[in-house]
Amino acid sequence: MYSKLKISATIEIITGLHIGGSDTYSAIGAVSSPVIRDSLTGCPIIPGSSLKGKMRVLLSRSIKKELKPDDDPDPVKRLFGTSNNSGTSSNSGTNSNSGTNSNDSKSSVDNTNNKTNQFYSRLQFWDAFLINLEELKEVGLTEVKFENTINRSNSKANPRQIERVIRGAKFAFVLTYDAVEENEIIEDFENIAKAIILLQLDYLGGHGTRGYGRVAFSGFNVECVAGEIDYDTLEAIKELLKKAEYSSDLSM
Repeated sequence: MYSKLKISATIEIITGLHIGGSDTYSAIGAVSSPVIRDSLTGCPIIPGSSLKGKMRVLLSRSIKKELKPDDDPDPVKRLFGTSNNSGTSSNSGTNSNSGTNSNDSKSSVDNTNNKTNQFYSRLQFWDAFLINLEELKEVGLTEVKFENTINRSNSKANPRQIERVIRGAKFAFVLTYDAVEENEIIEDFENIAKAIILLQLDYLGGHGTRGYGRVAFSGFNVECVAGEIDYDTLEAIKELLKKAEYSSDLSM
């Protein structure tokens, strides 16, 4: 079988979000760490690579307690993919933008007589674009937070200005999933839902231990955009994602 599912939702920023953009040139007194923006509109975005990398790491840690670098469990590999010439991850970092091939199965690859399992990513993440620009125009899309780091050897302060997307900003989350193994679809979506829950209990972007980057997912919708899928399976997927929506008592 083969079908493609499109999952959409809204990501709301709960605490200021910083995913860094270019700071190649900063004038004196300017923000030293700006957020990444859409070149066309100038609005902040959430890169798909940031979502993919963070969800992958969190899910891997939850399944395999003693996780070694690039040693993801197979259920994670089949969702997020592996590199072309090894069984290891090509984009396990929280802000990775390395590509993975999208295909419909797991295959065995002979690489200089060493056979390793290659997994083609079943998930394709989209960049998330701002959807409530009009609502935020009066207050602005970002804020600047002043931070200090202290050199412990000489107690010298190093002040800096960090730009953050403001609380209340909303982004369109879109994810597509290749359904290729009927008996693995529900397990895959159990893991997708788990990764979304874990992300809401963790943080997205930088400086999360200081309170940045809390996000909430809501309004999940799932539709089959190519091929066919069993009605009961589709309803089960919707129920799993509904349970992953943000709430104050969110738990595993």
